[in-house]
Amino acid sequence: MFTGIVEELGEVTAVEPLAEASRFRLRGPVVTEGAKHGDSIAVNGVCLTVVETADGEFTADVMQETLNRSSLGSLVQGSRVNLERPMALGGRLGGHLVQGHVDGTGEILSRTPSEHWELVKVALPAHLARYVVEKGSITVDGVSLTVVEAAADHFTISLIPTTLGLTTLGIKQPGDRVNLEVDVLAKYVERLLAAGVDPLHGEGEQR
Repeated sequence: MFTGIVEELGEVTAVEPLAEASRFRLRGPVVTEGAKHGDSIAVNGVCLTVVETADGEFTADVMQETLNRSSLGSLVQGSRVNLERPMALGGRLGGHLVQGHVDGTGEILSRTPSEHWELVKVALPAHLARYVVEKGSITVDGVSLTVVEAAADHFTISLIPTTLGLTTLGIKQPGDRVNLEVDVLAKYVERLLAAGVDPLHGEGEQR
């Protein structure tokens, strides 16, 4: 489980194509400190398993399913990436609950700069629109953000200088793809209601 608060702006140092998969080597001295085989690290919002670490770098195998459902397949040597370690139990929840399971990808449609912040419009896949609400939370390339406007086919987010300077959202341009993860709590509530269960009452009670 993650919080969507990016710890480090990392870099892809190598991509090795495999049979129906790819092996990535990524540089991230902060997130690799104390990391070992089997640990999880979120890369642009995608939860990946560490294969090995050395000299501030780690490798991770990415299966074809993940490459198909996220923007990781477009990464090349030199690409910058957002990195985050899993949250520690008992620690502060700075963003919102993030699983690192990408629900889909969107495309940056426009960027409107202002003196102290920048408004970014992102295309929203139709199957995710019902989970995105004004002032709700969404994860974009692993960054926990508050939705400014929620429309049927897009949403907008307001980026402060810290986010622009410390994450890849500061360098993404219109036309670039980004990974999207909606609030998992909304999906659980939808599933319960579809089954005729009242989530506010006891287990199994019908509406």
